[in-house]
Amino acid sequence: MNQSPTLIEQGISRQHLRTVSCANVLTLAYQSLGVVYGDLSTSPLYVYKTTFSGKLSLREDDEEIFGVFSFIFWTFTLIALFKYVFIVLSADDNGEGGTFALYSLLCRYAKLSVLPNHQETDEKLSTYATGSPGETRQSTAVKSFFEKHPKSQKCLLIFVLLGTCMAIGDSVLTPTISVLSAVSGVKLKIPELHENYVVIISCIILVAIFAVQRYGTHRVAFIFAPISTAWLLSISSIGVYNTIKWNPHIVSALSPVYMYKFLRSTGVEGWVSLGGVVLSITGVETMFADLGHFSSLSIKVAFSFFVYPCLILAYMGEAAFLSKHHEDIQRSFYKAIPEPVFWPVFIIATFAAVIGSQAVISATFSIISQCCALDCFPRVKIIHTSSKIHGQIYIPEVNWMLMCLCLAVTVGLRDTNMIGHAYGLAVTSVMLITTCLMTLVMTIVWKQRTITVLAFFLCFGSIELLYFSSCVYKIPEGGWIPILLSLTFMAVMYIWNYGTTKKHEFDVENKVSIDRIIALGPSIGMVRVPGIGLVYTNLVTGVPAVFGHFVTNLPAFHRILVFVCVKSVQVPYVGEEERFVISRVGPKEYGMFRSVVRYGYRDVPREMYDFESRLVSAIVEFVETEPGGEEGSELRMEIMEAKEAGVAYILGQSYAKAKQSSSVLKKLAVNVVFAFMSTNCRGTDVVLNVPHTSLLEVGMVYYV
Repeated sequence: MNQSPTLIEQGISRQHLRTVSCANVLTLAYQSLGVVYGDLSTSPLYVYKTTFSGKLSLREDDEEIFGVFSFIFWTFTLIALFKYVFIVLSADDNGEGGTFALYSLLCRYAKLSVLPNHQETDEKLSTYATGSPGETRQSTAVKSFFEKHPKSQKCLLIFVLLGTCMAIGDSVLTPTISVLSAVSGVKLKIPELHENYVVIISCIILVAIFAVQRYGTHRVAFIFAPISTAWLLSISSIGVYNTIKWNPHIVSALSPVYMYKFLRSTGVEGWVSLGGVVLSITGVETMFADLGHFSSLSIKVAFSFFVYPCLILAYMGEAAFLSKHHEDIQRSFYKAIPEPVFWPVFIIATFAAVIGSQAVISATFSIISQCCALDCFPRVKIIHTSSKIHGQIYIPEVNWMLMCLCLAVTVGLRDTNMIGHAYGLAVTSVMLITTCLMTLVMTIVWKQRTITVLAFFLCFGSIELLYFSSCVYKIPEGGWIPILLSLTFMAVMYIWNYGTTKKHEFDVENKVSIDRIIALGPSIGMVRVPGIGLVYTNLVTGVPAVFGHFVTNLPAFHRILVFVCVKSVQVPYVGEEERFVISRVGPKEYGMFRSVVRYGYRDVPREMYDFESRLVSAIVEFVETEPGGEEGSELRMEIMEAKEAGVAYILGQSYAKAKQSSSVLKKLAVNVVFAFMSTNCRGTDVVLNVPHTSLLEVGMVYYV
């Protein structure tokens, strides 16, 4: 099938394909197998092993095995299929999915934006559409609550960041448990192989996975889909074989009655073991987060007609094998593989583990990028690994940090059961947060009836709460790991957001009047020099204090002065034609302009390529559309002459300090943690790709 590169690029980037041909849907569905389902499809490697790792014992009547498989089937059906595929995937933000997409929808529809420099003009963006203006009594009540209680908006942000941090914790645990589980299968054929060698081999594979990240997934992505397809076909075929050979009666476990029998006979131990069952749906959040790379329809088709039946057959076959081989419970996956195909399946399993790791690592890069856009994470180096496919990025600092954490967990725990306990807590936490956010989306955005919203929340929330409670019980046995990781990332994100918010408040409170600066001109001997001066600021109105500080110490500035504000808005993408918003500062004779440069939370500025020319062109276009044709032509010539004379960049180098009266905790957060992050993160000049030969930095200290 011949497809244009443009269509392929749109299909896997920002366009949510709503009306596409059957061939395109199938193509995208096939491609999604190698990106979206890597994590989900490797779960059979460790689900049964982790579920039966506690005190849960197997009896001769196989009631426990039938019950566990029944739980897996219904969990997979209700949470993965009904909740995520049929409902959550429909809550896209201009084709984008994930926690931030849900949060963005709520911010726009309920006016919850926590970005300090929000403007009404942002709501006129083509991607800012908020649907029909009609409100229901329930949506009005929820909006009113958020308006009357501003602190609730901050709590919602913290809630979203908690889900984000748990998702980052997934990116540490997924590569660890997937690779370690895959490699441990070799011990069946080489029993004398010491556990230390399994750990070393796993560490080597993990290092290799992170080492190749800088080359980008697009270089090897063409083999991901075939490997994932081969993996799913292999385990489903083996599942059918084991079901027929060992225990065809396992089909009866599809009845939910076996779940009740399981809990009745096992009691507390059965409830605790559910923390292993929930690992069968790890990766459903990745499926939602990767929605922007494909279309919703293609992901639904791939899951419903291929991934779902393949995994159910795999779990069924393994349960049938276990019903006749109780002694192999801790190595059931590889033991259930027929001898003639063991090594081919082992090799495919190792590659599948690599693909599953790749999916969550790439998702983490995207999450961190979004956090940076919302001022919730220190500025980091973001590299585009593909010139054609939007959104494929690489963040070196995050990559090596994840690698070190993965190696530490692998070497420190060594036990996939303990890692599974940690993994389960992270997964259930993210799912619960998604359910809560979806409840708000259904109320505020979709404007559903109260009975529908309550049915969704109670049905899925109660199931996930059951699994979450069982995972909480396992905190001493490894569940503390995602809690520690998430709290650490939460502290970093919140302190950075707090510091940047206070800095913006300082700028707003101390902004100066341009008329006052011009009036002071004669008294301080101020002169205008040839060229264009670009003053970078966070303000969308007024003149920043840093500029007043600059001109009072160096009373000269350029003939054409532009206050540039690079900001993020609560939409995933902003088109190039809507990127710049130009306005004047003061009368025409001042020669001063303001340029607001807008990016979406999924946009990544590509090193501000050819920024000067694009900015000058936008200003010239603005001048030419102003009333007075001849005067506009003269100004156009003046601007072009100023550009020829040179462009200077004026940046404020701000330093935050806590007030003397602040508490010890605040002083520690601002003077130590925030100051350390500000010093060691990427500088504004580097992020904006400012040439050092044209850079002027003005230092200021602000107290919070």
